[in-house]
Amino acid sequence: MGKAFVLGFVTAIATMTAAVCFFVMSGALPAGQDSKPSRLEKWVAKRSLEATMRREAQGLENPLQPTDDNLTAGIALYRVHCQVCHGGTEGGVSSIARGLTPNAPQLAKDGVEDDPEGVIYWKVVHGIRFTGMPAFSETLSAREMWQIALFAKHMDSLPPGARSAWLAGKAAP
Repeated sequence: MGKAFVLGFVTAIATMTAAVCFFVMSGALPAGQDSKPSRLEKWVAKRSLEATMRREAQGLENPLQPTDDNLTAGIALYRVHCQVCHGGTEGGVSSIARGLTPNAPQLAKDGVEDDPEGVIYWKVVHGIRFTGMPAFSETLSAREMWQIALFAKHMDSLPPGARSAWLAGKAAP
Protein backbone atom coordinates (compact mmCIF):
# COMPACT_ATOMS: atom_id res chain seq x y z
CA MET A 1 0.00 0.00 0.00
CA GLY A 2 1.17 3.44 -0.79
CA LYS A 3 1.72 6.20 1.71
CA ALA A 4 -1.00 8.29 0.05
CA PHE A 5 -3.57 5.52 0.56
CA VAL A 6 -2.67 5.07 4.23
CA LEU A 7 -2.69 8.82 4.81
CA GLY A 8 -6.08 9.10 3.06
CA PHE A 9 -7.47 6.26 5.14
CA VAL A 10 -6.23 7.78 8.43
CA THR A 11 -7.58 11.20 7.40
CA ALA A 12 -10.99 9.72 6.58
CA ILE A 13 -11.17 7.95 9.95
CA ALA A 14 -10.09 11.11 11.80
CA THR A 15 -12.67 13.19 9.91
CA MET A 16 -15.47 10.72 10.64
CA THR A 17 -14.48 10.60 14.32
CA ALA A 18 -14.45 14.40 14.52
CA ALA A 19 -17.86 14.58 12.82
CA VAL A 20 -19.38 12.06 15.24
CA CYS A 21 -17.86 13.92 18.22
CA PHE A 22 -19.24 17.22 16.93
CA PHE A 23 -22.69 15.67 16.39
CA VAL A 24 -22.77 14.29 19.94
CA MET A 25 -21.16 17.29 21.67
CA SER A 26 -23.43 19.80 19.91
CA GLY A 27 -26.52 18.16 21.43
CA ALA A 28 -27.83 17.01 18.06
CA LEU A 29 -28.20 13.44 19.33
CA PRO A 30 -31.50 13.33 21.25
CA ALA A 31 -31.04 12.22 24.87
CA GLY A 32 -34.55 12.55 26.28
CA GLN A 33 -36.46 9.41 27.24
CA ASP A 34 -39.38 10.78 25.19
CA SER A 35 -37.30 10.81 21.97
CA LYS A 36 -37.65 7.69 19.91
CA PRO A 37 -34.29 6.15 19.01
CA SER A 38 -33.16 6.20 15.39
CA ARG A 39 -33.03 3.04 13.29
CA LEU A 40 -29.23 3.07 13.54
CA GLU A 41 -29.35 3.44 17.33
CA LYS A 42 -31.88 0.58 17.62
CA TRP A 43 -29.81 -1.62 15.30
CA VAL A 44 -26.56 -0.99 17.23
CA ALA A 45 -28.20 -1.51 20.64
CA LYS A 46 -29.98 -4.70 19.54
CA ARG A 47 -26.90 -6.25 17.94
CA SER A 48 -24.72 -5.36 20.93
CA LEU A 49 -27.26 -6.77 23.41
CA GLU A 50 -27.69 -10.00 21.43
CA ALA A 51 -23.93 -10.53 21.13
CA THR A 52 -23.31 -9.78 24.81
CA MET A 53 -26.08 -12.09 25.99
CA ARG A 54 -24.96 -14.85 23.61
CA ARG A 55 -21.45 -14.62 25.07
CA GLU A 56 -22.23 -14.02 28.76
CA ALA A 57 -25.43 -16.06 29.25
CA GLN A 58 -24.06 -19.14 27.54
CA GLY A 59 -24.01 -22.03 29.96
CA LEU A 60 -26.01 -20.29 32.71
CA GLU A 61 -28.38 -22.88 34.11
CA ASN A 62 -30.97 -22.37 36.80
CA PRO A 63 -30.06 -24.35 39.93
CA LEU A 64 -33.70 -24.15 41.09
CA GLN A 65 -36.50 -26.49 40.13
CA PRO A 66 -39.90 -25.13 39.01
CA THR A 67 -41.63 -26.06 42.26
CA ASP A 68 -44.66 -24.19 43.59
CA ASP A 69 -42.47 -22.68 46.33
CA ASN A 70 -39.84 -21.33 43.90
CA LEU A 71 -42.44 -20.13 41.39
CA THR A 72 -44.55 -18.47 44.09
CA ALA A 73 -41.43 -16.75 45.47
CA GLY A 74 -40.65 -15.61 41.90
CA ILE A 75 -44.20 -14.24 41.55
CA ALA A 76 -43.87 -12.23 44.77
CA LEU A 77 -40.49 -10.83 43.69
CA TYR A 78 -41.83 -10.06 40.20
CA ARG A 79 -44.75 -8.11 41.70
CA VAL A 80 -42.44 -5.97 43.83
CA HIS A 81 -39.59 -5.40 41.35
CA CYS A 82 -40.90 -5.99 37.83
CA GLN A 83 -44.66 -5.60 37.53
CA VAL A 84 -44.66 -1.79 37.46
CA CYS A 85 -42.85 -1.89 34.09
CA HIS A 86 -43.65 -5.36 32.75
CA GLY A 87 -47.32 -5.63 33.76
CA GLY A 88 -49.40 -8.02 35.81
CA THR A 89 -51.87 -10.75 35.02
CA GLU A 90 -54.02 -8.58 32.75
CA GLY A 91 -51.01 -7.33 30.79
CA GLY A 92 -52.01 -3.69 31.34
CA VAL A 93 -49.43 -0.96 30.81
CA SER A 94 -48.69 1.22 33.85
CA SER A 95 -48.12 4.98 33.64
CA ILE A 96 -44.42 4.36 34.35
CA ALA A 97 -44.16 1.80 31.53
CA ARG A 98 -45.86 4.23 29.10
CA GLY A 99 -42.96 6.65 29.60
CA LEU A 100 -40.21 4.17 28.74
CA THR A 101 -38.29 4.19 25.48
CA PRO A 102 -37.98 1.56 24.21
CA ASN A 103 -41.25 0.12 25.47
CA ALA A 104 -40.92 -2.47 28.23
CA PRO A 105 -42.32 -5.81 27.09
CA GLN A 106 -45.58 -6.61 28.87
CA LEU A 107 -44.69 -10.14 29.91
CA ALA A 108 -48.23 -11.46 30.44
CA LYS A 109 -48.84 -10.62 26.75
CA ASP A 110 -45.39 -10.57 25.11
CA GLY A 111 -43.69 -13.18 27.31
CA VAL A 112 -40.12 -14.38 27.43
CA GLU A 113 -40.97 -18.08 27.63
CA ASP A 114 -39.00 -18.78 24.47
CA ASP A 115 -35.81 -17.29 25.98
CA PRO A 116 -33.45 -19.65 27.79
CA GLU A 117 -33.60 -19.16 31.57
CA GLY A 118 -29.93 -18.15 31.51
CA VAL A 119 -30.76 -15.23 29.21
CA ILE A 120 -33.67 -14.13 31.41
CA TYR A 121 -31.42 -14.38 34.49
CA TRP A 122 -28.70 -12.36 32.72
CA LYS A 123 -31.22 -9.58 32.00
CA VAL A 124 -32.33 -9.51 35.65
CA VAL A 125 -28.75 -9.51 36.94
CA HIS A 126 -27.26 -6.94 34.53
CA GLY A 127 -30.25 -4.93 33.30
CA ILE A 128 -30.22 -3.51 29.79
CA ARG A 129 -28.31 -0.35 29.04
CA PHE A 130 -30.18 2.63 27.54
CA THR A 131 -33.56 1.23 28.62
CA GLY A 132 -35.43 1.43 31.90
CA MET A 133 -34.33 -2.12 32.81
CA PRO A 134 -32.19 -1.88 35.97
CA ALA A 135 -29.55 -4.34 37.14
CA PHE A 136 -30.73 -6.19 40.24
CA SER A 137 -27.35 -7.68 41.16
CA GLU A 138 -26.88 -5.13 43.96
CA THR A 139 -30.37 -5.50 45.45
CA LEU A 140 -31.41 -9.15 45.06
CA SER A 141 -29.66 -12.41 45.87
CA ALA A 142 -28.72 -14.89 43.14
CA ARG A 143 -31.50 -17.18 44.38
CA GLU A 144 -34.09 -14.39 44.14
CA MET A 145 -32.96 -13.48 40.61
CA TRP A 146 -33.18 -17.15 39.57
CA GLN A 147 -36.70 -17.30 41.07
CA ILE A 148 -37.76 -14.32 38.95
CA ALA A 149 -36.21 -15.93 35.86
CA LEU A 150 -37.94 -19.22 36.68
CA PHE A 151 -41.32 -17.50 37.00
CA ALA A 152 -40.85 -15.49 33.78
CA LYS A 153 -39.84 -18.65 31.90
CA HIS A 154 -42.90 -20.57 33.11
CA MET A 155 -45.39 -17.68 33.28
CA ASP A 156 -47.58 -19.22 30.56
CA SER A 157 -47.47 -22.78 31.97
CA LEU A 158 -47.62 -22.46 35.75
CA PRO A 159 -48.67 -25.45 37.84
CA PRO A 160 -52.02 -25.01 39.65
CA GLY A 161 -50.66 -23.70 42.99
CA ALA A 162 -48.41 -21.07 41.42
CA ARG A 163 -51.07 -20.22 38.83
CA SER A 164 -53.59 -19.35 41.56
CA ALA A 165 -50.95 -17.21 43.32
CA TRP A 166 -50.29 -15.38 40.02
CA LEU A 167 -53.96 -14.87 39.20
CA ALA A 168 -54.68 -13.61 42.75
CA GLY A 169 -52.54 -10.52 42.05
CA LYS A 170 -53.62 -7.36 40.33
CA ALA A 171 -51.79 -5.52 37.56
CA ALA A 172 -50.08 -2.24 38.35
CA PRO A 173 -52.40 0.77 37.78
